[in-house]
Amino acid sequence: MSVVIPVYNPGKYIDPCVDSLLAQTLPAADFEVLFVDDGSTDDSPARLDKLADEHPHFRVIHIPNSGWPGKPRNIGVSEARGEYVQFVDQDDHLASDALRRLYEMGHRNGSDIVIGKVASNFRGVPHGVFRTNREKCDLTSAPLYDSLTPHKMFRTEFLRENGIAYPEGKRRLEDQLYMMQSYFPAKVVSILGNYTCYYYSKRDDGQNAGSAKLVPSGYYGNLREVLQVVVDNTEPGEFRDRLLRRFYRVEMLGRLSEPGVLKFTPEYLDEMVDAIRPLVRDFITDGVHEGLGSLTRLRSTLLRADDREGLMRIARFASSVKGAARLEDFAWESDGRIALSLTGRLVHGEDQQPLRLIRRDGQYFLHPDITEGLLPTGELLDVTDDMDGFKGELSLRNRETAVEWPCPVDFSAEIEKLPSTGNGTATGTATGIEGESYEVVLRGRGHVTSEAVKGRGRVSRGFWDVWVPLRGLGLVRKARLGADRDPGVDAKCLPAVLGSPARPVVPYFTDPYGNLTLDVAGRAKKMATYLADRPVLRMPGGSPELRLDVFTGTKSGPRAVELVLTGQDESTRTLGATLRPDHGRAHLAVPARVADLPAGTVRLSVRLDGPKGPELPLCEAPVGSGGRIRLDQSGLPAADPALVRVVAVQRRRATLRRVLRSAGGPIVRRLPASARKKVRRLASRF
Repeated sequence: MSVVIPVYNPGKYIDPCVDSLLAQTLPAADFEVLFVDDGSTDDSPARLDKLADEHPHFRVIHIPNSGWPGKPRNIGVSEARGEYVQFVDQDDHLASDALRRLYEMGHRNGSDIVIGKVASNFRGVPHGVFRTNREKCDLTSAPLYDSLTPHKMFRTEFLRENGIAYPEGKRRLEDQLYMMQSYFPAKVVSILGNYTCYYYSKRDDGQNAGSAKLVPSGYYGNLREVLQVVVDNTEPGEFRDRLLRRFYRVEMLGRLSEPGVLKFTPEYLDEMVDAIRPLVRDFITDGVHEGLGSLTRLRSTLLRADDREGLMRIARFASSVKGAARLEDFAWESDGRIALSLTGRLVHGEDQQPLRLIRRDGQYFLHPDITEGLLPTGELLDVTDDMDGFKGELSLRNRETAVEWPCPVDFSAEIEKLPSTGNGTATGTATGIEGESYEVVLRGRGHVTSEAVKGRGRVSRGFWDVWVPLRGLGLVRKARLGADRDPGVDAKCLPAVLGSPARPVVPYFTDPYGNLTLDVAGRAKKMATYLADRPVLRMPGGSPELRLDVFTGTKSGPRAVELVLTGQDESTRTLGATLRPDHGRAHLAVPARVADLPAGTVRLSVRLDGPKGPELPLCEAPVGSGGRIRLDQSGLPAADPALVRVVAVQRRRATLRRVLRSAGGPIVRRLPASARKKVRRLASRF
């Protein structure tokens, strides 16, 4: 494999890229790194040459400055010795196992292109492309057109045989042109969606590629070339319309939408519209237009009519549309997942009014208060066909790395009547339209988890925010979850110890916004803090034991902690201890006797967050002769007898299973297959 990296005056920003290449799990003998230095004037050429001297699989090619990444990439492809070429930008970096995984996927499928999951802390990411692994797909069967950056793995001969090359020199949208020229001839495209391979990183100097101001005439002149590639490779019809609709929605209408268009000067707005309208005339058919969501279709109508003030009005309205999500319920489940019940809706305005609809003759229309002045008098925006397009999603996003994982969720869209004012007209109407108003409410139930699920391993240590993207009428709005929540939710947000090896997971609500976040593996939140007001129960029986209000799942392992004993003279003694999962909670064994512990009273506390973490007070207990600790006289409430019986039964069964496995396992393995099945069925009854 060959990794091709165009380089121009990167300074310190190339360091993460280099470090990630040196950290690859793919053996150095199996890949090369080609730095194509585009006439850098800083110390990068010397630094790269030194790297190449130290690492035989690194090569540096120096060329006169061409001013843009296209020529360096083309030279990299022409010089590549690998079966595949992976493009990387100088200020981005790869995950340590990225090259191995990408190559293995491409090699086993004979892929022309392999797309690895990406993460970004400053630019949009097409999460829908990476929702699942796809071993083999193409432009007709997967939304590849949503991923038009070049940071992918290409079969080297595929690029050469098809004459796919970058336009050289300064220009815009060269990535989109390159990718569309690649997607059409590609017979096999693979998508690695269950491992984040590529990280876009925002530079603190604001000099990421593509940050320069857009010049409309040049930008849309270059877009014309991309659209022509689509037309040249398709026949009129739904497939062509779908591809053109993507560019119309994103590159044309998107540039005339909030928030950007609201910052335009009148002169710059005129430049943009004047550059876009010829493309609309030449490429955007009624089929492309009709497939847009309602509000996007309204923008299209205004653009086609050259109503520039209307475009600004719809942008001002749409900028006020937000997603609103309410957390109705929170529950830990035995497998370590969190079940969430939630509702979502689109709202608008400073007072977050519902996005109102009216119904006439079985059809639904956007309330005329919203479209007033945008449509001819008396005309309504029909949204009936968009009612099935109201959708909700659920995701976990790492606050620091920007890695995002979709979570399973089922939403149902319900059309609900809004309350009316006393005079019988719809609430808040300005146009005097009589009748009833409605809104679409999404009701969902989903799961989030820090633990491994199908297609994804355990999430990394860090803060994982819960997000709810909401879709409707051609808009997508992402909402945080938790600020609006049922009052009973807080008591259910127990800290947890999950997985094996066990690690803490603390669900909490951020301050001051109140949004739901998971602190995984002790990023900053302390379990002791979130247990301060939670009950501690005493488990009756011969062995002193406490039951803490820490959730544990069926796959939770033990976790080492420290038990702290403080005497009446304030002297302390620290003992190693273990949190063990038992019937959904963490149990802490307390020694019945501690040698040399003086008679009197001892305060018990536990450090759950490491040796330097805070102590969680447990109780005070009398100490008898011989250092005997009397938890039964500590004043702690005893666990419910029914719970104690269940725990005792489960422990006996677990002990019996261990005995059967250790004593009977070798014997059973020597039996014929049919006999083994009978024995196992019999054992399962116990």
